[in-house]
Amino acid sequence: MKKILLSAAIAVIGLTQVSAQEFSFGPKAGVNFATLTGDIEDAEFKVGLHIGGAAEYMFDEKMGLQAELLYSMQGAKNEYTETSTIGGVTERDFEKSTLKLNYINLPVMFKYYIVDGFNVEVGPQVSFLVSAKGEYEYEYSISGGGTDFSESGSEEIDIDDELKGIDFGLNFGLGYKLDNGLNFGARYNLGLMNINDEDEFRDEYKINNGVIQISAGFMF
Repeated sequence: MKKILLSAAIAVIGLTQVSAQEFSFGPKAGVNFATLTGDIEDAEFKVGLHIGGAAEYMFDEKMGLQAELLYSMQGAKNEYTETSTIGGVTERDFEKSTLKLNYINLPVMFKYYIVDGFNVEVGPQVSFLVSAKGEYEYEYSISGGGTDFSESGSEEIDIDDELKGIDFGLNFGLGYKLDNGLNFGARYNLGLMNINDEDEFRDEYKINNGVIQISAGFMF
């Protein structure tokens, strides 16, 4: 009887160890370099953050799946500056437009470990729009020749109704995980869905998300 109990205990310990080796989870955070592509002109990268958690399940030593839940600050920006001097009078015009799109991202990544913690990953992502705002800033000034004038202003509006509440994309990335669970990754999210939801321009203007993510995390 004691041998049976001892064998059962050893089996349970063995299964626990296998499960621990197969499954891991932990926090993840990093920086976004986000923009918008498609029928949108002069869109520049907007810097934001992403934060959340990840869970990894390994099928064997090489292959696994990683599911994540991330709060992601995305969007795009555009800046315009023009300075001219004529007859000793300098005129400066500055304008900045920023689209602030915040999403909850749910990527599921197939991972393949090449060697010594280095891995490549690819997988789909579904995203849910949390908030969308458009911000406009301007500064205008004239100086010199007895003239000194300047003005500035800003405005922020909600644009949730102009964008679709859900987005689909495809991720490609590289990663490295240390034996202690600390990991790093770089990923590109290619938006596959037109997020423009304005009735008059939905079919005419296509707008897609495009995000580069640099991340760090820890797996327990």
